[in-house]
Amino acid sequence: MPHPSLDFLGVRSEEEAFYRMLLRTGGVDVKEAAENSSPDEESTRSLQKRACELGLATVADGLLRPAAPAKAIEALIDRRVTLAREELENSAAEHDIVTSLLAERDAAPVSDAVAGTDRPTMERLEGIDRVRAAIDELTFFTRTESLTTWPSGRIPPQAIAASRSPNERILRRGIRMRSLIGSAALDDPGTMAYLRELKAKGAEVRISRLPLERVLIFDRAAALTPLDPADSSRGALLAREPGLVATLVSLFDRMWGQAHELPPPSGEGVGAEPADHRPGEIERKILESLCMADKDETGARDVGMSVRTYRKYVASLMHQLGASSRFQAALLARERGWI
Repeated sequence: MPHPSLDFLGVRSEEEAFYRMLLRTGGVDVKEAAENSSPDEESTRSLQKRACELGLATVADGLLRPAAPAKAIEALIDRRVTLAREELENSAAEHDIVTSLLAERDAAPVSDAVAGTDRPTMERLEGIDRVRAAIDELTFFTRTESLTTWPSGRIPPQAIAASRSPNERILRRGIRMRSLIGSAALDDPGTMAYLRELKAKGAEVRISRLPLERVLIFDRAAALTPLDPADSSRGALLAREPGLVATLVSLFDRMWGQAHELPPPSGEGVGAEPADHRPGEIERKILESLCMADKDETGARDVGMSVRTYRKYVASLMHQLGASSRFQAALLARERGWI
């Protein structure tokens, strides 16, 4: 009786056959398996790498061991759910679904939630709940760039929890995010951990030792500033007046130019490769794909993400490496020991 296939979870037939072999044998020696598979050594290595990427296997002490079936299926499901969520969010944004629903709610057409051509150029938002609702809406419709400052330098845990989801949504869609924060962040482990988390996902982060003004800017078309700089919980002013927003963008750019890159974790000396400058798991997978995939569509499929997100990561990695081409980026990554 034929066994059920894992193809509905995004596992190709040869990958499933390899995983089932690992389950039957209990694991293989990574080096020996590749050498004994000649002339298909490259294919075997590719299957080994893919099994680890999918969560079907792990490498320890030179042995490739199969993941427990329940754990493997859970990893495959989580991966598909993540991909499905990203695709649905992008699709909803592209089709302006929320715009249509907002039009029903307000009984008036809403042409652009960010630029707000049919909305007041200035809106006073009283209370933190109205501010958060506005941020959620503006974040959803942002298409090109998000600019944020945190003058206090310390981001409270509740603020981190509230901003993590919209920030991740922006970064998954390949939108540029620049975050500028006061130097007090350097003395706050929770804030620094969150900033490094954002940077690992593609955000640009800088630390400023000079005074900052609190501002959030979306697509250079809408901006939020606090009603009371000393108490942001009172509310905010939402501006869509082009002249005012342009002035705030200019202010942000000046503050950004005077700030410094996020420093490496303590204990890393000059000349060492900073831990937060090294690629994370996703970045390593993408760098490895540059060595094998001849098209972005192929690389994105192998890594398990949308082409748009894949290209955003590639651009960021090329910038970090100082590479002028994808091929050069792969070579430089190998030289640095990133892959």
